[in-house]
Amino acid sequence: MTFLYELLITPFVDFAFMQRALAGGLLLAASACPIGVFLMLRRMSLTGDAMAHAILPGAAAGFLLFGLQIIPMTLGGMAAGVVVALVSGAVARFTIQKEDSSLAAFYLISLALGVMLVSLRGSSVDLLHVLFGTVLALNNDALVLIGLVNLVTVSMLAIFWRALVAECMDPLFFRSVSGLGTPVHFVFLTLVVLNLVGGFQALGTLLSVGLMVLPAAAARFWTVRVLPMCFLAAGFGAISCVAGLLLSYHGSLPSGPSIILSAGTIYLVSIVIGTRGALNMRLRRVRYS
Repeated sequence: MTFLYELLITPFVDFAFMQRALAGGLLLAASACPIGVFLMLRRMSLTGDAMAHAILPGAAAGFLLFGLQIIPMTLGGMAAGVVVALVSGAVARFTIQKEDSSLAAFYLISLALGVMLVSLRGSSVDLLHVLFGTVLALNNDALVLIGLVNLVTVSMLAIFWRALVAECMDPLFFRSVSGLGTPVHFVFLTLVVLNLVGGFQALGTLLSVGLMVLPAAAARFWTVRVLPMCFLAAGFGAISCVAGLLLSYHGSLPSGPSIILSAGTIYLVSIVIGTRGALNMRLRRVRYS
């Protein structure tokens, strides 16, 4: 028992930076993972990756003007992400180009522009900070930001839940019977940007989408219902944060990649032993053959 306590509990009891990292990770998991479920159900998982890169030039502009200050980088990233989401969505809806193509174009432009802006003032260390984050360096301001993102996300999911589910299941039918189709779509993209901006503080622009998508993808191997899938994804995300932080602490490994690799491990295990995973699907085929 003493060994387990020192292994699992002591790091979070003795060190304030581990407590802040854990709080930030759990808040992110509770908001970003349900958004990841809707991304996956909409077959927009790669869209999340594109949006993660889209916030980079705004964050880089904040860094260029004010250095590594949380408020300017956050506001810049949010503005850039919302602009790219709205513009790419408008291009997809009002031109012949599909949304994945427009997002890919904007994401490549954003990535190149963001890296160039960071390079104008910062060093390679600053670039790594922007791209991969520093979850162990979260301060109180970052926790307040992540908490606000969590509050807004949970509130908007509660308000637009039925509309979001309906648009996921049959977007064409939903738009034909309701005028909320386009507004709900843009609300959803805004929530994606908000959670990526929140995740950017902890995991950087390149890894923040991992906490959003991997637990959601794992949850799909366990249930077909949307609400349980969201709760399960949030639980997987929380487990990934705890496991990744402990792995980082005891193994002297980078914290962000440790969290994402923990989520990846849960995903790989779910592929095999989930109730809708490969093993159970194989057993069902054998049973009914």
